[in-house]
Amino acid sequence: MKIKKVLIANRGEIALRIARSLMEMDIEPVIAYAYEDKDSLPVKLIEKKVCIGKGNVRDSYLNIPNIMSAATLLKVDAIHPGYGLLSENPMFAKIVEDHGIKFIGPKSETMKSLKDKAHIRKIAKENGIPILEGTVEPVQNLEDARKIARSIGYPVMIKAARGGGGKGIRIARDEGELSRIFEIAKSEAKNSFGSDAIYIEKYLKKARHIEVQVIGDTFGNIQALGTRECSMQRNHQKLIEEADAVILSEEEKKNIENNAIKFAKAINYSNVGTVEFLYSDGKHYLLEMNARIQVEHPVTEEVFNVDIVKEQIKIAEGEKIRFDVKQALGHAIEFRINAEDPFENFKPSFGKIEKLRFPLGRGVRIDSHIYEGYVVPTLFDSLLAKVIVKGKNRNDALDIARRVLNEIVIEGIKTNIPFHRKMLQNENFLKNNIHTGFVEEFIKNI
Repeated sequence: MKIKKVLIANRGEIALRIARSLMEMDIEPVIAYAYEDKDSLPVKLIEKKVCIGKGNVRDSYLNIPNIMSAATLLKVDAIHPGYGLLSENPMFAKIVEDHGIKFIGPKSETMKSLKDKAHIRKIAKENGIPILEGTVEPVQNLEDARKIARSIGYPVMIKAARGGGGKGIRIARDEGELSRIFEIAKSEAKNSFGSDAIYIEKYLKKARHIEVQVIGDTFGNIQALGTRECSMQRNHQKLIEEADAVILSEEEKKNIENNAIKFAKAINYSNVGTVEFLYSDGKHYLLEMNARIQVEHPVTEEVFNVDIVKEQIKIAEGEKIRFDVKQALGHAIEFRINAEDPFENFKPSFGKIEKLRFPLGRGVRIDSHIYEGYVVPTLFDSLLAKVIVKGKNRNDALDIARRVLNEIVIEGIKTNIPFHRKMLQNENFLKNNIHTGFVEEFIKNI
C-alpha cells in the first residue's frame, strides 16, 4: 500500500521532524494540533492542519475521538503518533487499525504485550536474555515483597508493571523503607497507569543505561542499528544521549545487539523500537522495550546515515528492510534543551522567546519547533530543541558541542543551557566516567 497522506498526532519538534521526512518522500503531511499550539512552527509550516481541542492534553493530543474524526474527515492513509502522548497506547493503535488506517508503529497487540513490564521480564527469561534479579510476576502483598527483597538483597526497585518512560519507580534501601513505600507505590501505579500491579528488581547503584535501536519489517526481518549511551538522566528522564555506547567492547556490543534482536523476534516486533538495558561490571540486563521512535533517535541517524522516520513509513507500506547495517561512523551526542531553570531545581519556565540564535557549522544538527517571538505554552512538555553534534570520535564531538553550546542564545525564558555548559567542563563526564545517578550527584554541586 502506497501511503500518500499522513496525520501527525503530535506536537513540537517531533511533529516538524516527521513532516520534513514525509515531504521529502512526496507524502502529504497533515497536523492535528491543540489551539495553544496554533503559532508553533510545525502548524505554521504544514499546509493542511486541523485543531483537535484546547486546554489540557486530555482534550487535544490525548483526545482519541477528535483525532480519529480528523483522520477520517481528511481521508488520511496513516497516522504517525511520534513519541509520548498516544504513541504507545494500544487502544489507540487498535482503533486506528479498525478504521482501516495504517498506524505507523508496531501492531496494537504487540504494543499491549509490552505494557506489562513483568511480562517483558518473563519473555526475556524464557529466551535466555539476562535480566536483573527479581520477580517475573506482579507482587501481591507486602509480606511477599519482603521475602523477595531479602532473597535478592537490598537495595531494590519497586516498579509499576505498566509504567514506562522512567515513571513509576521507587527505591527501597532497607526493609523499613520497603514497608513505608509499598502501598504508596501500588497506589501511584494505579493512579498513573490504571493498574496497581508492581514488581521488584535488584537496584544497581552505579549502572549505565544502554539501549539498542531495532528496526523490524512485517516479514520477520529485524536488524539492530547500534547502541546508545543514555545514562545522563535526571529523575529517570534523559538529558544527554550518545551513539555508539563507547564503554562497550566490540564483543559486548555484538552480544547486547543480538539479545535486543532476540527479544524483538520473540514478540514478532515490526517497525521501529528500542530495547533498553542496564549495564554494570561487563554485564547487561534487559529492562524494557519502547514501542515507538525515541526522542534521541537523531544520534543513531547521524552515525548510521539513515532516516529512521522514512524507514518507519516504508515498513508501514509493506516494504522489506533494504539497508545493510554497518559499523557506526563517528560519534554523535544529543543535548536536550528544555524550558527549565537548573538553578531553581529545574523549575519549568514559560513565556515569549525574545531572542534566538541557533549556531551552525561542521557536525551540527538542531531539531526544534521554536523561533524568535514564539510563546512557550504552559501546558505541554518543556522540550524546546535538541542539539545534535557529530565528530569523528567522542572527543571531537565534545569539542563541537562546547562551541555550539557557548554560541547558542535563547532569551526571554530560562533554559537548561547553563547546565549543559557546566557539564562540558566536568572531568568525569568528559572522560565518560558516568552512570544513571551521575546527573543527580552533579546537580548538588552547581
